[in-house]
Amino acid sequence: MENLLAILLAGGAGERLYPLTKDTAKPAVPFGGAYRIIDFTLSNCINSDVRRILILTQYKSLELIRHVRDGWNILSPELGEYIEVLPPMQRVSQDWYQGTADAVFQNFQSIEADAPREVLILSGDQIYKMNYHEMVDWHRRNAADITVATLQVRPDEAPRFGVAEIESDYRIVGFEEKPKHGNPIRSRFDSSMVSASMGIYVFKTDVLLRALHEDAQDNASSHDFGKDVIPRCLHTDRVVAYDFRDINAKQARYWRDVGTLDAYYEANMDLVSVVPEFNLYDTGWPIRTRVTQQPPAKFVFAQEGRRMGVAVDSVVSAGCIVSGGRVLHSVLSPGVRVNSYCEIEYSILMPGVEVGRYSRISRAILNTGVNLPESTVIGFDPDADRARGYTITEAGIVVVG
Repeated sequence: MENLLAILLAGGAGERLYPLTKDTAKPAVPFGGAYRIIDFTLSNCINSDVRRILILTQYKSLELIRHVRDGWNILSPELGEYIEVLPPMQRVSQDWYQGTADAVFQNFQSIEADAPREVLILSGDQIYKMNYHEMVDWHRRNAADITVATLQVRPDEAPRFGVAEIESDYRIVGFEEKPKHGNPIRSRFDSSMVSASMGIYVFKTDVLLRALHEDAQDNASSHDFGKDVIPRCLHTDRVVAYDFRDINAKQARYWRDVGTLDAYYEANMDLVSVVPEFNLYDTGWPIRTRVTQQPPAKFVFAQEGRRMGVAVDSVVSAGCIVSGGRVLHSVLSPGVRVNSYCEIEYSILMPGVEVGRYSRISRAILNTGVNLPESTVIGFDPDADRARGYTITEAGIVVVG
C-alpha cells in the first residue's frame, strides 16, 4: 500500500501466558500446530499489500527474531519493501519500553526517516483476518486524523475492553477504559452491542509524532495508546471509528486476543472443530509461516484393541508420529511423538513433545520440548497435577512447562 508504514508491537512479556512465555516472547508462541501467533498479523499485512513493516521487540525476542528472519524474508528491498525487526535501542531514553505508546515514541526517528503519509499500529498477539487496505481507505475518505478499529461485543464483555462512544458521522467523542458499571455506551453500529477498541490504529504521521511527544512529557501517563494517547486526542483531533469487517469467510466475525492461557487454549480448539470457526484453508487469504524441513506425519499400528495409531478431529503437523496411540480433538505441533497405548484428548502439544507409552492426557497444554515418561496421567486429578508443579487455569486447563 503506497506511502504507509506499519508498526507491529511485539515486545510484551506475556505474563498471563506463562509458562508458555518463560523462554520466548508472546508473539513467538506456537499456535495452531504449524504457526506462531505473530504470523496472523503479518499475513494480514502481506495480504493487504502493506509492504513496509517495523516489528518492535523487547522481551526474550531471539526466537521471534529468528522466526521472522527465516520465515518472512519474502519482500524486495529494491522496491522499498521490508519487514524489519527493531530491538530496544534506547535512542531517546535510558529506559526499556514503558508502554505501547512509549515503544513507538522511542522509535520516532525511524518513522521520520521513512516519512509515510500514515502509520498503522498493530498488535502481534491477536488471531483474526482483516484487510488493512480497507481501513486506511476509510481513514482517508473520512478525513480522519486517527482511525480506531472497533469490534462489536456484548455489553457484559465490556470490562475487558476500551469502549468507544461514536457519533452519527463515525467520530469518536468518548472513550471508557474497561467499564465495570454495567451500563456501557451502546454501539453506533448495533444498539444491542458495544464498540470495543481492537488496539489497531491508523494515524496521520504528523498527528502521531505530535501525540507521542506530548505523551512522553506527561509524567502521569502510563504511555499506552488506549489508556492515554487516544483519549487525549479526542479533544484535539478528528478521531473516527472503523467497524471491523471480517474476511474469514465464516458466518460469525472472528477475532481472538490470545493473551491468557484459557483464551489461547480456546482459540486452538476452534481450529479442530468439524467446521472450524477460523478458516485456515482460504487460498484467497493465506496464512504464511516459516516452513521447517520435516517428513510427513505418520500413523503406525492398526491392531484391534487400544494399540492403534489414529488421530480424529485433530490438527496434526508435519514430522509427527502417532505410534499406536489415540489422539482426539487435539493440536499436534511439528515433531510431536505419541507412543503406544497413549490417549490424548482435547490437548495442545507444542513442537518436539514426546509422550511415553500408556500415558493419558486430557485438557492440557504441553510446552515445547516436554518429554513425558511412561504412564503419565495429566488432566484427571487437579490436586495431583498441582502437586507436580503444573499450572492449572481458571477453566481447568493443565499447562506443563
